[in-house]
Amino acid sequence: MADRGLEGMALPLEVRARLAELELELSEGDITQKGYEKKRSKLIGAYLPQPPTANGAAVVRCRLQHSEGAPGRALHSGNIGVCDIREAAVRERAASTAGNRPLFYFRFGVDQALPPERRAPVTPASSTRYHRRRSSGSRDERYRSDVHTEAVQAALAKHKERKMAVPMPSKRRSLVVQTSMDAYTPPDTSSGSEDEGSVQGDSQGTPTSSQGSINMEHWISQAIHGSTTSTTSSSSTQSGGSGAAHRLADVMAQTHIENHSAPPDVTTYTSEHPIQVERPQGSTTSRTAPKYGNAELMETGDGVPVSSRVSAKIQQLVNTLKRPKRPPLREFFVDDFEELLEVQQPDPNQPKPEGAQMLAMRGEQLGVVTNWPPSLEAALQRWGTISPKAPCLTTMDTNGKPLYILTYGKLWTRSMKVAYNILHKLGTKQEPMVRPGDRVALVFPNNDPAASMVAFYGCLLAEVVPVPIEVPLTRKDAGSQQIGFLLGSCGVTVALTSDACHKGLPKSPTGEIPQFKGWPKLLWFVTESKHLSKPPRDWFPHIKDANNDTAYIEYKTCKDGSVLGVTVTRIALLTHCQALTQACGYTEAETIVNVLDFKKDVGLWHGILTSVMNMMHVISIPYSLMKVNPLSWIQKVCQYKAKVACVKSRDMHWALVAHRDQRDINLSSLRMLIVADGANPWSISSCDAFLNVFQSKGLRQEVICPCASSPEALTVAIRRPTDDSNQPPGRGVLSMHGLTYGVIRVDSEEKLSVLTVQDVGLVMPGAIMCSVKPDGIPQLCRTDEIGELCVCAIATGTSYYGLSGMTKNTFEVFPVTSSGAPVSEYPFVRTGLLGFVGPGGLVFVVGKMDGLMVVSGRRHNADDIVATALAVEPMKFVYRGRIAVFSVTVLHDERIVIVAEQRPDSTEEDSFQWMSRVLQAIDSIHQVGVYCLALVPANTLPKTPLGGIHLSETKQLFLEGSLHPCNVLMCPHTCVTNLPKPRQKQPEIGPASVMVGNLVSGKRIAQASGRDLGQIEDNDQARKFLFLSEVLQWRAQTTPDHVLYTLLNCRGTIASSLTCVQLHKRAEKIAVMLMERGHLQDGDHVALVYPPGIDLIAAFYGCLYAGCVPITVRPPHPQNIATTLPTVKMIVEVSRSACLMTTQLICKLLRSREAAAAVDVRAWPPILDTDDLPKKRPAQIYKPSNPDTLAYLDFSVSTTGMLAGVKMSHAATSAFCRSIKLQCELYPSREVAICLDPYCGLGFVLWCLCSVYSGHQSILIPPSELETNPALWLLAVSQYKVRDTFCSYSVMELCTKGLGSQTDSLKARGLDLSRVRTCVVVAEERPRIALTQSFSKLFKDLGLHPRAVSTSFGCRVNLAICLQGTSGPDPTTVYVDMRALRHDSFPSSLEQE
Repeated sequence: MADRGLEGMALPLEVRARLAELELELSEGDITQKGYEKKRSKLIGAYLPQPPTANGAAVVRCRLQHSEGAPGRALHSGNIGVCDIREAAVRERAASTAGNRPLFYFRFGVDQALPPERRAPVTPASSTRYHRRRSSGSRDERYRSDVHTEAVQAALAKHKERKMAVPMPSKRRSLVVQTSMDAYTPPDTSSGSEDEGSVQGDSQGTPTSSQGSINMEHWISQAIHGSTTSTTSSSSTQSGGSGAAHRLADVMAQTHIENHSAPPDVTTYTSEHPIQVERPQGSTTSRTAPKYGNAELMETGDGVPVSSRVSAKIQQLVNTLKRPKRPPLREFFVDDFEELLEVQQPDPNQPKPEGAQMLAMRGEQLGVVTNWPPSLEAALQRWGTISPKAPCLTTMDTNGKPLYILTYGKLWTRSMKVAYNILHKLGTKQEPMVRPGDRVALVFPNNDPAASMVAFYGCLLAEVVPVPIEVPLTRKDAGSQQIGFLLGSCGVTVALTSDACHKGLPKSPTGEIPQFKGWPKLLWFVTESKHLSKPPRDWFPHIKDANNDTAYIEYKTCKDGSVLGVTVTRIALLTHCQALTQACGYTEAETIVNVLDFKKDVGLWHGILTSVMNMMHVISIPYSLMKVNPLSWIQKVCQYKAKVACVKSRDMHWALVAHRDQRDINLSSLRMLIVADGANPWSISSCDAFLNVFQSKGLRQEVICPCASSPEALTVAIRRPTDDSNQPPGRGVLSMHGLTYGVIRVDSEEKLSVLTVQDVGLVMPGAIMCSVKPDGIPQLCRTDEIGELCVCAIATGTSYYGLSGMTKNTFEVFPVTSSGAPVSEYPFVRTGLLGFVGPGGLVFVVGKMDGLMVVSGRRHNADDIVATALAVEPMKFVYRGRIAVFSVTVLHDERIVIVAEQRPDSTEEDSFQWMSRVLQAIDSIHQVGVYCLALVPANTLPKTPLGGIHLSETKQLFLEGSLHPCNVLMCPHTCVTNLPKPRQKQPEIGPASVMVGNLVSGKRIAQASGRDLGQIEDNDQARKFLFLSEVLQWRAQTTPDHVLYTLLNCRGTIASSLTCVQLHKRAEKIAVMLMERGHLQDGDHVALVYPPGIDLIAAFYGCLYAGCVPITVRPPHPQNIATTLPTVKMIVEVSRSACLMTTQLICKLLRSREAAAAVDVRAWPPILDTDDLPKKRPAQIYKPSNPDTLAYLDFSVSTTGMLAGVKMSHAATSAFCRSIKLQCELYPSREVAICLDPYCGLGFVLWCLCSVYSGHQSILIPPSELETNPALWLLAVSQYKVRDTFCSYSVMELCTKGLGSQTDSLKARGLDLSRVRTCVVVAEERPRIALTQSFSKLFKDLGLHPRAVSTSFGCRVNLAICLQGTSGPDPTTVYVDMRALRHDSFPSSLEQE
């Protein structure tokens, strides 16, 4: 057949014959494809026409052939480009899907039909993911639901009918069987190819049907998101390694899809860049070489595709000529583990949002009332002077009787007294401890709201920022360390508390309050009036109008346990109170019963702030009273005829349990029952049950007002009290299956897996609300899509204190439409609530971001799992409903873990029966498996201050293995569905083949090398000597007065020093003593038992002068001879020491009675006392005959008690010293501070050897001296202006603990660490990252650069494998999975800072 590209072209016969020969050579592998194309183009180049192209547009050719073998038809369009192809595809998709979408039904009966002309918006791609931390949940009584319990029991009954004792393992696909591309082949239609119809556009072709477009779109989606691996018998499209949908048209414009067997890849080349279509310049038309799979498709002269088989010789030649491209540095640390995991394929039947894009919902306008005060302090002043006897707050004791009544006059006067004392009685007049704008902590118990309220308003009057926190009961409270971190980051130095609370704080034996773990040093200030000074008559607080200054900081606990501080400005505080007043209809002198925590959230906003603005009377019910009498809040509503009550669903639930014992209840006075946790969808059951029971007691349906709130956005929405009892509240029965995909689908209540939600009212006055996608860029959701609620208002928090990055991601969000246009020019605040805005502007919340668990691409809420678990016989088994649900990451996916406290009387059989039923219920209702279900004894899980479970601490205990459960049920088969495929052993591939393969593919071999010692610094004079003894003699002759060693005592003064000549002469005397008194010969071993100092150095070189082999031994501890002396004896015996040299003091210690009780005195070798040395010099200094002879023995005892000794030759010792000199750039003019134990390893080399070889001065600091003076080492470094210093982990830890609170005093003494260039920790263990980071942060204020601190690494065989030098790169922290290290491999999830 004639070549399709040369149809109508007359070629001479000799040219056609030559083309046939070329094709034959190519098919037999005699020439490469490149050579074939070059010769072919040369032959037919003279016969090719040059047609001009209109407007310079590229001609797009697209050839598509059916898999059945039908002949393909080429499409030619003269003026259509890639953009035209995309637009045609979008128009085709919109036309095919319009009018076929189902309607969106809701419980209200409002049907929202989508307009058929609306085109599907193109969602912008997002490459970033917004990570936010949210606060943890609260108590478990919220999850009680009779309807849900019945659904759970029905699901368990179905399991029982199936005779399933335990959940069956879920089905998962196997990766061993490769997916064929036939599954992705587009279906055949009557109009031909779908690609033909979509690319044809305005050309004269047969248009495809709407059904064909749908099938084509489905095929494209499968081809993009499915497997990218193609077999030799399946069709594939070369897309340049990119699977993005917006590149599909580019690929189609350059690709031929043929139904032929894929030819083998000659060069195994894979493009690393996306294919792009470039428009040529001029009139010539560029033709792109057709691609097939991973190789180029070659055509014969007649247009018949041929196989690109090549001979083995040419294949080897091509592979040899290929230069492997070095991957980026990060890829060196990436394992191929992710490629082994099964990729979770999206469910083709999963529901997708189909509604129109939602519109931002605007709340009612915030009304302007003329008598509203300009600030909250002004309101307090007004009521305190106009109505001083009006009751403000009434506190209750544990018996339910009024304990104290705080009037507005007392609140005003006592707040002024607190403000005056804070500003003028702390510190001095010149240096006050607290200034306006500073932060102070409020530490008050939950049963003393009056004192907390006085302190809070005292801070507002003093223009000081209060930070209310919980009372620390012990030094190891759950989450207490994170609270201390918040106080430290806020710069809190003063804590306001009550007299009773101050007495109840833990005390040290001396009566002082200890510093809690992680807390800054605080001054505890009691705010009772009897402890305060009365302000002068002429002193008056400065009351300003509300501005943008910070009013208070509310703490919140995130999902990971960290504590953040949400700052609320004064204008936001005032606006929030005004909005609550308008929404709730508050009036003066109303009575409100508050059961909530008055330090934060709804309890603070209603019971402390808004109540003062409206001169309301608050009845505060402490949590301790609620535990004794759950009906106490109802009793106070009846007693005081309260108009408003602030409760949680748990309070309503426990009131239902105890209401049978109470009579004469009348709730007709209530006009508003605020349910603070109305955002929890499971609170609806408590609301309904409470209404059913107390409706006969005067409670009206319209009184129950759920609200939604968050620390960041304050009050998000609240249901308004209405007078119309005929208007039912908004409700929706939603499918849980749809919610897991973030889609709203209305279901029937008869089904098991449904969630009934109630509205939380309307948007707050003066606010704008919208719902954005939880992941990626904040794009507006559709009307039937679940998203994170965002609020734009003045009455919101402004930032996380001191965290600008997290503040930007949470408080400065700009939602955009599907087209990318911003919704508003003002920023929105993320609330952390998942929900949607329903018909009529009602807000619905279905969960929280903190409780979100994404398992296999589906979203599950922890509250829903808790509700299902508690519905399985909760009162019979789970202790007080205490249960925690969280997720852990296993194999790159989240897995659900359930931890519950079991009742003390539960048996093991009951436990596993209950656990099995829980797994069955969760599998039936939520269609998700549980990874682990653990049961712990009662009252063992960490608690929050109000008695709930501390979720993050529980998760941390689980991850650390410190949970200590009594019953565990692991079910990985039901949830881990992406297990890696089994590794197949290749019999003919060995280590050498792997190494060669890595080299060819460009991967780095796991090896590293330092600088060559023989080619650097030829002018080094010390290199001329092979032995350290010769170097010392040379230095004693050339620089006799140069100081080599300086020893410091505990006071920081010089105890002794050694010059070159002094060390030389002292070593000579010791050599004489060894030869004359010890009668030692060359090669005898000598044990050196000295404390850290100069005597040890002199004894070592004396042994070298005498030809003996020294062994340094740590002397026994005088206070612990019984345990330390046997170690000395063991080293002496194992090393076969012929003599023992020491000082006179240690010699007496070895012969003492305590030592004789541990080791027989006669067992010691001869002991020589070096305090009395002979005066004569040796006749000759020993010189070794061979550099490989033994220089010294390095003995050390491991942490497991194993004694190991290393032989060091003279050549190895000199090379070691030289490498340290080059690495650390040690010269005679340098000074190095050393605070190490000089008995083994790198510490001994730095202490004794390096100064002699390099000539630098070593400032020696014995680590034992730091026990009496922890600042000795750092003071010496600062005093001598040392640039390089070496220490041990024990020294660093001693400085960190001993000097943590003395940095200010050290700075005042002139301590300056800014000159330190390298601070190296010498150790033979894994780097202690936490300690080095703490050390760096602690002394950063003293000038220590964090990059200066590094860690050396060595072992017993090689004392210094790596050492951070002055010319090396900065230290880098690498995070490695410990589980992967157990298998001797790096994980794929490795990060670098």
